[in-house]
Amino acid sequence: MRTLFYFFFLTLLISCSSTPEGKELSNIKIARDVYGVPHIMAKTDVEVAYGLAWTQCEDDFVTLQELMAACKGMLGEIKGKDGLVADFGIKFMGLKEIAEKKYDTDVTGDFKKYLESFVDGVNAYATLHPEKVLLDDLFPLTGADIITGYLLGNLEVSHAGDDLKKILGGTIIKDLKSDVPKGSNAFAFSKNKTTDGKTYLAVNSHQPLEGWYSWYEAHLISEEGMNILGGTFAGGICIFHGANENLGWAHTVNHADFSDVYQLEMHPEKDDFYKFDEEWIGLKEKTYWSWLKFGPIKVPISKTIYESKYGPTFKTDDGVFAWRFVVGKSIKMAEQWFKMNKASNFKEFKEALEMRGIAALNIVYADKEDNIYYVSNGSFPVRDPAYDWSKVLPGNTSKTLWDNTLVPFDSLPQVLNPSSGWVFNTNNTPFSATDSINNFKETPLNKQMGYQITGMENNRSSRFLELMQEYDSISYDDFKTIKYDNQYPNKMMTRTALNLEDLMNLNPSDYPDIADAILLLNTWDRKTDKTNKTAALYILTWMHLNEKRKQEGRDVRRGSVTLEDCVFGITKAKEELLKNYGSLQIELGELQRHTRGDVNLPIGGAPDILAAIYSKKVNETDKTYRAFAGESHIELIRFSDKGTEIETINSYGSNANIGDKHATSQMEDFTNYKLKKMTLNKAEVLKNAVKIYSPMQVFEE
Repeated sequence: MRTLFYFFFLTLLISCSSTPEGKELSNIKIARDVYGVPHIMAKTDVEVAYGLAWTQCEDDFVTLQELMAACKGMLGEIKGKDGLVADFGIKFMGLKEIAEKKYDTDVTGDFKKYLESFVDGVNAYATLHPEKVLLDDLFPLTGADIITGYLLGNLEVSHAGDDLKKILGGTIIKDLKSDVPKGSNAFAFSKNKTTDGKTYLAVNSHQPLEGWYSWYEAHLISEEGMNILGGTFAGGICIFHGANENLGWAHTVNHADFSDVYQLEMHPEKDDFYKFDEEWIGLKEKTYWSWLKFGPIKVPISKTIYESKYGPTFKTDDGVFAWRFVVGKSIKMAEQWFKMNKASNFKEFKEALEMRGIAALNIVYADKEDNIYYVSNGSFPVRDPAYDWSKVLPGNTSKTLWDNTLVPFDSLPQVLNPSSGWVFNTNNTPFSATDSINNFKETPLNKQMGYQITGMENNRSSRFLELMQEYDSISYDDFKTIKYDNQYPNKMMTRTALNLEDLMNLNPSDYPDIADAILLLNTWDRKTDKTNKTAALYILTWMHLNEKRKQEGRDVRRGSVTLEDCVFGITKAKEELLKNYGSLQIELGELQRHTRGDVNLPIGGAPDILAAIYSKKVNETDKTYRAFAGESHIELIRFSDKGTEIETINSYGSNANIGDKHATSQMEDFTNYKLKKMTLNKAEVLKNAVKIYSPMQVFEE
């Protein structure tokens, strides 16, 4: 009777849905493999979207709800003060207003049906599982809520929101271009570079291991041409990067200039009037409200900002600043990813890219026709070259007020089928994407786009280029070796510490108190496997010296480290190791751990290496550091006439619910650099599935 009731209820939901033609939930099959990864199969794309929503809710409903709560300005009602900060930040950006204003005109046709079917799936799951709902007022979700989430994600990956944080934090003048340690790797090899004549692609994003932007692996199959396996985020309605039967792609962050900050010239006597050309214009006042959870009660909180011709405007101790950003000029990013999922060849994929919905991100691409391609994708406004767009701009002239005209796609840095047989990106300059003969040449246009200039490498790109000198051809085992390389290059540098190699070359006799630690760094093999006995010293040194630079506002693009920084970092690292372990030489895995629930494993890796791991203490009193970012969802792909071969791994597993066996089922393989074989073959998936079910099924209590 209970099952019958829920079937009736779901049928009622469907009949009231905007999704057309009475979608049948019985058409949707969810096949869980031995790792718990969902393979979602249905007749139509629309039904697949519903199934993907369902599995996301099953596997990590909390994260999906928290993200949607932030998008709707309700996170403060769930997480208190921390949530309130996110609520107001997102409201100040105006993302929800943009999504709602443009939704009816810009989200149309088959894609709208697909998107709203995903929304239907989330809402149905929430209705059937009220005990799992964090906030009743959060539901029902709408398509515009999902688009708001995509806008927020676009701001995150473009780093456009960093300027807003600095305005609000009062640091906009001194550190407009500071960076955070985020990174990803992607590389592709054509068959003239591989020993087996196959085309290789590595999808290797470095993301937080948990939270809003942690990876969720899924496989989507319809009878309308969709068959793709890869990673998405909470609230992602299709695959963000991965591979289908014909092609695949990987994303990395490209650190270009996607937003601008203006200092307004205020009227000397009339409050809230600013000069624009020869006119004085009044600021428009905007007040936003959110609710703060305070124990058992909720308290209304308001904040006021302003609007000028440039965009959201803020009064600070340093003056009045406006923020203008490209993200939000288009809400087509979700549709663009959908079309990339469905593309069957390079022509269709390129047509999807030319939608310009995704505002940022590098793309490394490969396909079964042996095309390899790199583009540093970006939606850049046409800016007046007379101004330095990396600085705070004058907010009193129409010359700095750009419109929606974009730099043409063909002007973006890109390389197609280079004679070298390989392309790559590790968040380094886009003007170093293959060998020196085939690289895209930097032009004066870069002053408007703000890409990292020629020569701006990092430890990962430097190491990758070193490795390319060692191989005339690449076997699949070599491909894995390169992907899992955990060694720093011969000359260390990051985009915020160009002279980092100085740290490795201090003279021990100049610093007797830390001479023993300096000697260890001088003679270190620069490897970071979990048994290495000097890697821990280096990682702690880097953490301490970089924290010092952050506190002093010096962790900026094209920055450097001083001798004082190096000595400080080594001294602090030595003190910490001796206090907690009694030795400067301990295995890295003793210090650095990969943990969830009852599982606690040693893990190798370090910041800014190809197999990167970032770790931090959970509590200040801890002796160990927990991995929190870096290597996450890894996907290695081979294309040939025989089909698409895929191996993947996730940092934890397919499920974020602590206690579920698949919340930790991939952790050991992950720490040991082992991958799991996956397939796009529907029959094989069904044959080997551990569990097959439909969203309509509700198990008897």
